Amino acid sequence: MKISIATDHGGFDLKNHLLKVISSSGYEVLDKGAHTFDPNDDYPDFAKLVAKSIQKGETTKGIIICGSGVGASITATKFKGVRAAICHDTYSAAQGVEHDDMNVLCLGARVIKISLAVKIVRKFLEAQFDSDTRFVRRLNKVIEIEKSQLG
Repeated sequence: MKISIATDHGGFDLKNHLLKVISSSGYEVLDKGAHTFDPNDDYPDFAKLVAKSIQKGETTKGIIICGSGVGASITATKFKGVRAAICHDTYSAAQGVEHDDMNVLCLGARVIKISLAVKIVRKFLEAQFDSDTRFVRRLNKVIEIEKSQLG
């Protein structure tokens, strides 16, 4: 599975740590930036790179990091086909994929410690969508809303 990951300055150190963890777990990782620390960069510039990689089918799942995770999540959900959410616990990271087919995990580097972020990312990457009828029905409703709102 290919994973895309990006961050602004708020998650620069966390992203670099997660790159090593994800790669050593056998996943192919596309680093969408930031590649150098810039305290004046902006989260939408990096969130859109991960969202576009999901849209194009370049990657299956994505991870976006910013200070709180909020801006990353807001930006990513503006892209058709991207189901992004902030998760600061392992249950939500797995359940978001299993029940809601979440394909982008957003993290707040100023909210959680590196050790918890690693656990969350592992749960997110290991989780698979559960094709139970109720989850498919709900996902289809979300997709219909997306079509009517995003075109």
